[in-house]
Amino acid sequence: MTPAPATTPAPSPSGGLHRRWTPPGGGPYDLALVLGPLRRGPGDPTFQAAADGSFWRATRTPAGPATLRAAPAPAPHAGAVEAQAWGPGAEWLLDHLPDLLGEADDPSTFTPRHRAVLTAYRNRPGLRLCRTGLVLESLIPSVLEQKVTTVEAYRAWRLLVRKYGEPAPGPTPTSGPTPTPTRLHVMPDARTWAMIPSWEWHKAGVDAKRSSTILRAVRVAARMEEAASMEPEQAAARLQLIPGIGPWTAAEVIQRTNGAPDAVTVGDLHLPGIVGHALANDRDADDETMLKLLTPYAGHRHRAIRLILLSGHTPPRRAPRMPIRNFAGM
Repeated sequence: MTPAPATTPAPSPSGGLHRRWTPPGGGPYDLALVLGPLRRGPGDPTFQAAADGSFWRATRTPAGPATLRAAPAPAPHAGAVEAQAWGPGAEWLLDHLPDLLGEADDPSTFTPRHRAVLTAYRNRPGLRLCRTGLVLESLIPSVLEQKVTTVEAYRAWRLLVRKYGEPAPGPTPTSGPTPTPTRLHVMPDARTWAMIPSWEWHKAGVDAKRSSTILRAVRVAARMEEAASMEPEQAAARLQLIPGIGPWTAAEVIQRTNGAPDAVTVGDLHLPGIVGHALANDRDADDETMLKLLTPYAGHRHRAIRLILLSGHTPPRRAPRMPIRNFAGM
């Protein structure tokens, strides 16, 4: 795949820096699908889908905090993505914009082998895999999601980032049917995460096992961030040097940070049944069965799973949802 010509970030008329990026190859491109995995729940203070169709992301780069706004470009540049960035890390964000938007991802060798995958592939042709190059921002929420409901994990992320993070630089996006400004927040830096008192983790609903894992990771934050420049297998191994980080968490991270098209999330409560149901009408599939079913997609197994999830071809729920625990009340 031939990369699109690079453009130098330039001052935007409305402030910040500006860059326009065009997907290589001229094929379909779906910005919402590309950036969607970076959103941690509907109330994520670091990510917002705005009323005007743009996507906003607050993050902590090696150069400092930054806010990114990305939106489909209007005519005469339809098909491109217009991006603006603010804050000390703005130039870093725009320099890495092509990776974030999936320029390094190459789906050209992917071939659907099952009806559900083929249908999703045809219906959602604009899927590309993002690559953030930033580890902690994906690692911490992934640890928060270990062995709990997404409702609990999203709540913990939201509370901790709003309390210990900082207001994002730049303007405030608007969202909802009646647009109202909603301030984004940049997640805390490694030192701040390390200083959060135990009772604050408890109030956010985070047990000692998960908070201890996060504390161990942020104490070697630089070593963790190095994983973003490694091959996916080496990156996963680096992350799993931290006690409490296993294959499930490592896969969830490198899918986002490294744009790993073959990283399969094993150890998930629901995913094997979803894949088994979609590919073999086997809702009781385990990890071993799931991996066998995904064998034809070697090199693109994560992409195949994304398409299965997008297909909506999931088994009907037959067990009660995992109960939401109230650690603050214990």
